[in-house]
Amino acid sequence: MAGMFETGAGGTGSNKAFKQQLNKVYKWYTGGFFIFVIALAILEQMGLSREWIGFIFLLATIGLYAGIGIMSRTTDAAEYYVAGRRVPAVYNGMATGADWMSAASFIGMAGTLYLTGYSGLAFIMGWTGGYCLVALFLAPYLRKFGQFTIPDFLGERYGGNLPRFIGIFAAILCSFTYVVAQIYGVGLITSRLTGVAFELGIFLGLGGILVCSFLGGMRAVTWTQVAQYIILIVAYMIPVVWLSVKQTSVPVPQAIYGFQLEKVTAKEKLLANDPKELEVREVFKQRSAALAEKLKDPAAALTADKAAAEAKLAQLRASNAPAAEITAAEKALAALPKDAAAAKTAWTAAKAGADAKSRPLNGMPPHAQQFAGDPKGDAKAVEAYDTSRRNFLALIFCLMVGTAALPHILMRYYTVPSVREARESVTWSLFFIFLLYFTAPALAVLVKYEVFHVLIGTPIEQLPAWVASWNKVDPSLMAITDINKDGILQLNEMTIGGDIIVLATPEIGGLPYVISGLVAAGGLAAALSTADGLLLTIANALSHDLYYKMIDPNASTARRVTISKVLLLVVALGAAYVAAQKPADILFLVSAAFSFAAAAFFPALVLGIFWKRATGLAASLGMVAGLGITFYYMVTTQPWMRGLFGITSPVELWWGIQPISAGVFGVPVGFAVIILVSLITPAPSRKIQELVEHVRYPSLRAS
Repeated sequence: MAGMFETGAGGTGSNKAFKQQLNKVYKWYTGGFFIFVIALAILEQMGLSREWIGFIFLLATIGLYAGIGIMSRTTDAAEYYVAGRRVPAVYNGMATGADWMSAASFIGMAGTLYLTGYSGLAFIMGWTGGYCLVALFLAPYLRKFGQFTIPDFLGERYGGNLPRFIGIFAAILCSFTYVVAQIYGVGLITSRLTGVAFELGIFLGLGGILVCSFLGGMRAVTWTQVAQYIILIVAYMIPVVWLSVKQTSVPVPQAIYGFQLEKVTAKEKLLANDPKELEVREVFKQRSAALAEKLKDPAAALTADKAAAEAKLAQLRASNAPAAEITAAEKALAALPKDAAAAKTAWTAAKAGADAKSRPLNGMPPHAQQFAGDPKGDAKAVEAYDTSRRNFLALIFCLMVGTAALPHILMRYYTVPSVREARESVTWSLFFIFLLYFTAPALAVLVKYEVFHVLIGTPIEQLPAWVASWNKVDPSLMAITDINKDGILQLNEMTIGGDIIVLATPEIGGLPYVISGLVAAGGLAAALSTADGLLLTIANALSHDLYYKMIDPNASTARRVTISKVLLLVVALGAAYVAAQKPADILFLVSAAFSFAAAAFFPALVLGIFWKRATGLAASLGMVAGLGITFYYMVTTQPWMRGLFGITSPVELWWGIQPISAGVFGVPVGFAVIILVSLITPAPSRKIQELVEHVRYPSLRAS
């Protein structure tokens, strides 16, 4: 295997022989992986504990990735930055698929579809459509330009360090935001696999990330990502196919999706009007009303609560109550907010949760309902429908354009041998991504069917063990509260986070724990593969574009690569620290990265390729304006960012657009600024205009 990596990197032998060698290596690898899983399944039946299965999966997969990283180590600049431009299209497609299948795609997307139904399809349509834009407008042309990075392209195309510097800043901003989400996913999966604390899980997974990208750069990352794609797609498909067979006897989940959706819709109507569900919702409605009263005067309410808690504790102690009751009373007193401000924050969040649980279906929309509201209802219903549809389309736009502008994805198309293979590579990328995206909607419906028909109505003491085990990992992801004290689980008594839907699917379906370990390993592969590419993007932007291109053009190759490795380590540790704070949900962090990338890069890249009149000053101002308006909208409307920047003014949404789609404002502003400023500033040099014409118009056959 080491020889295979050396052959591809060193340039000896033909591309055809290199590809045949790759085929042989990865066939053996795939077969060995299946044997490994079967062996673990046999050991589980023989009594191997879950903890050991989790540790074996974690150590084996990270050890595999580390081994590839060690075998692919290099100090050659072309190898480190673009894998020697020798990666065949099909393997670059697999690597891109793994690079793309982030924690959000693998873990979060099916969970989002579970919680939001139809509106979650915006993610699938947006992300898939983005690759069409990549194929049509960007990948082949960027490969023709032949640089190492996106800031490198901006510097060469627009002729100056200002566009390059702004590109570096934007690449770091969107990549860092994205990588924090991946490392959060690593912590979640590692803690589930091994039982270690979330924060420790982050740093365990970080070792697997660093050993690949640190030692071999893009060469190591590429071959690791191919291996990771094989693991993640197998891990994703097995439990979905099993659920499909269990529920319908048909092993093609995509084919029975509509059939099961009809059953889910029928069950939703029953649950919405079930007397026990109505009883639970009424309790939450009363709880919301009580919290609303407290919020009228938080200081007085907190004083009263403390006095009541202290009186109860004193009473229990005076009556020599059981130690368990006294301990519970002490915990209740200690859990009260410290002051009025903390009480207001806690009670506001609790009221929002109670409000959601006082609505039908635990606050979830009916799965098949397209948009909120009713286009034929009253004025309020019509407005809700229009706003919901507007946000659906805005999110598709941001995800599509953001996909086409993400630096760590576009960098992958610098690694293929030719422009033709860049186009083929996008096609393969779409195919490998399609396998997962076509399955995610079916997974969400199959899991919802299982929850509605198996969990709901079950005595709480008879719930499956996975409910308690996930509650231990993170109570915000899985919690059961018997509000009406009937001992039976109602839908609105269950809190389930979208981030565990995929990871818990094997246990929900009753599969052996080894499959749960396999799925967690797949999620880990997805998070690690994307984190590798993102960290490399950040480190390369700093070492190649900032240090080499702007500070020390005479730096040796070895020095540039060394600096990249040091920066990669620093950035990785910084991202791990931020992720350990659990700053926001995975979905928002990822979507923020898409909006940042869309607003910062897409107008400058497209106009730089297709309009030779676009100038460097215009591109710089356009990137700043687009990114600035996007960031401003997020800061003023997104709850977590408002808290981070201390914004207290009322939230004012523009046309009702949610902050997750802030890029919908930044992209048109970026296009407008670049076009207008280009028209009033001197045209680019003749050399740059000829370069643009050469890239766009000559026959691609020669390349």
